[in-house]
Amino acid sequence: MTRRYRRTEREGASSGPGDRGAAVRVRPRYSPVTAPLLSRGYNVEELEKHISLLHEYNEIKDAGQMLLGKLAVIRGVTTKQLYPEYDLELND
Repeated sequence: MTRRYRRTEREGASSGPGDRGAAVRVRPRYSPVTAPLLSRGYNVEELEKHISLLHEYNEIKDAGQMLLGKLAVIRGVTTKQLYPEYDLELND
């Protein structure tokens, strides 16, 4: 996950003499879920890694669900009926 920064100026814009137009970085904005964890002392890099892994897990799970759905249509059954065949739990 990439950190997002608020910019006080547009990149390349000049705000006055001596300013080279560089973007000024301000404190990063964190999601409402991440901010409380940071205040409890969790490491930013560790949280970003876990969030990234959760996104990857969800994408893989979504692909699996899509394949199960297509297989269920082909067989003329519900996806729920396929779960026992592939040792899947309904609560997973």
